[in-house]
Amino acid sequence: MDVNDIDENEYGFSRNYFLAKELRGSCKKSAHKLSDIDIVDEQELRVAASNIEPKHEKEIAALVNDYKSLYPKWLFELRCGFGLLMYGFGSKKALIEDFASTALAEYSVVVINGFLQSINIKQVFTAIAEVLWDQLKSKRKTSLGSMSKVQQTFDSRSVDDLLTFLNGPQTDDGDCFVCVVIHNIDGPGLRDSETQQYLARLASCSHICIIASIDHVNAPLLWDKKMVHTQFNWCWYHVPTFAPYKIEGIFLPLILAQGSTVQSAKTAAIVLQSLTSNAQNVFKILAEYQLSHSEEDGMPIDSLYEISRERFLVSSRVTLNSHLTEFKDHELVKTRRNSDGQDCLYIPLATEALRKLLPEIGQ
Repeated sequence: MDVNDIDENEYGFSRNYFLAKELRGSCKKSAHKLSDIDIVDEQELRVAASNIEPKHEKEIAALVNDYKSLYPKWLFELRCGFGLLMYGFGSKKALIEDFASTALAEYSVVVINGFLQSINIKQVFTAIAEVLWDQLKSKRKTSLGSMSKVQQTFDSRSVDDLLTFLNGPQTDDGDCFVCVVIHNIDGPGLRDSETQQYLARLASCSHICIIASIDHVNAPLLWDKKMVHTQFNWCWYHVPTFAPYKIEGIFLPLILAQGSTVQSAKTAAIVLQSLTSNAQNVFKILAEYQLSHSEEDGMPIDSLYEISRERFLVSSRVTLNSHLTEFKDHELVKTRRNSDGQDCLYIPLATEALRKLLPEIGQ
């Protein structure tokens, strides 16, 4: 290219730059505002999104079936002390839960939904410790008296004490461990440094196995070299499922939808559909009680346990507490004290919304 042509190109670029700057100042700014957009109802928008027809269903089903052939390998790696980390485009929730319900059917599994906005990490660790205690008790490897003493102090123990228990030499049985499934370990409720340090220590406990998923491109920046290779000890698996983030997206506000501070009955029904039938029926007991005792502050936990056990929905306090932890994580149930100082459970929904929700539970 001739030197003169290069100079001409540079001159033309400079001239266009200053011309654009001059014109930008003289142009009128748009008077349109974001508030002028016709915002639609959130439920209508979610229904419209759910009615979008999926594409390439056969190809996606074949892809997921290929992943299922890896289940024996994943189980072997868990037994060898590795953690499984799933990444790739699409929700991995259904895939991981299918792996847990098939390959891990003989083991205790605790699920942490990291996509929730707020998670109480101490309550999660308490639930895991109670599951391990219940498992150890059933194995009859330690005396029941000492185990009862341990169980009674779980709620009052610190996170460090709970981690010490989970890493303790309670039994020599290699099959006695708890599998912890963490959906979106990079989620908003888990991504702070302190929580990640606790999760890394949990993963290194002798009675714990971790299966987790990530979706944020910068998720690996949450961990240092020690956490990745020593504590989590990740085996990375690229498993794009191309599945929509239906459950995870429920708790995220839609840009073009009207905001609401009150959880609607429809949203609660969608969340309940992702839970087990026993959990739904326990929630139904609480809902029926709240409608028939609207003047009270809520339903006592002991009453809920008695009715749930009579209907064969729970077998122990540990099972009920795991359901309640799941309800609280999804913000379906809250706790408050009545005038007698007793902790009571209540559903943070208006009476009319609760009546509309009740027929949809258990369907």
